[in-house]
Amino acid sequence: MPHVEEAIQLPRDFEGFGEASHDCQWPNGARIAVSFILNYEEGGERSWYDGDNLSEPYLWEKGAGWAKEGGRYVNSEQDFEYGSRVGCWRIFRLMKEFGWKMTLWAIAKAMERNPEFAKACVREGHEIGAHGLRWLEFWDYDLEADKQYIRDTWTALHAATGSLPVGFYFGRGTPNTHALVPIVLKEMGHALLYSSECYNDDVPYWVDLPWEANLPPEQREGMLMLPYNYDCNDGKFHMSPGFVTSAGQTYEAYLKSTFDMLYREGGKMMNVPMHARIVGKAGRAEALRNFMRYVSEKEGVWVATRREIAEHYRERFPYKPGSRAGGE
Repeated sequence: MPHVEEAIQLPRDFEGFGEASHDCQWPNGARIAVSFILNYEEGGERSWYDGDNLSEPYLWEKGAGWAKEGGRYVNSEQDFEYGSRVGCWRIFRLMKEFGWKMTLWAIAKAMERNPEFAKACVREGHEIGAHGLRWLEFWDYDLEADKQYIRDTWTALHAATGSLPVGFYFGRGTPNTHALVPIVLKEMGHALLYSSECYNDDVPYWVDLPWEANLPPEQREGMLMLPYNYDCNDGKFHMSPGFVTSAGQTYEAYLKSTFDMLYREGGKMMNVPMHARIVGKAGRAEALRNFMRYVSEKEGVWVATRREIAEHYRERFPYKPGSRAGGE
């Protein structure tokens, strides 16, 4: 049973920005901010090679349920290797073709095992975001182990890439991890610009931190949340319900529909979560490229890293205790 540290839990919010919604006032009058995110996990997943007693059964071409306990499953391992050998470079080239920057949800061990790719991403101005030390569940860690995992993640990513993450999305962890990150980073003397450990909106928003409640307002920092999503995630090729087929056409159509709605509403943010071993496959990458071309032909689109989005939001809507939107 995982421990829930009540004193640091963030409360649920069922109201959000309500009927009026929220206009993020993107730079240069852009109608939408589009965030491409590469989940870079290959080499950090569960592996017989790394002493995990099985090869990773989750999010690869055969779908769920292909675990072989107590042994090595080369098929799974090699699908992950496709991501690091081929898929990541294909996505890298697509971003270069359109002149855009992406954020990487980077697993430290994966970055260590592909130093050429890590260096190339930093060289091209892509953002290194924290996704964990390895791509593992750690649901039952106690508080000290949880905090050590966070410290080790930042230290290892900095060593592997030369870049210090200013944002994070673990996607896994204990009920306390998302709240412990700002505490641990402050202890380490590192700045945290944003958390993406949320799925509940189409715009950034501020949250008050419970442990700052007794501080004077001018000393509170809050935490900026940049929502992430599952619905546009290419992982749904291997999930049910999902994109159902291996073909990229359903994926492409869904991305375009999402973009069209948010673009028409204005002031919103769209996430395009990617995996090198999934959308990095040639057929799906062509569908991704079609979507990218579609976006590139529209006026008023800001393709940005999450760091850039957070920096804009912090400048335009600085933290104000008690306010989701912030403000002067």
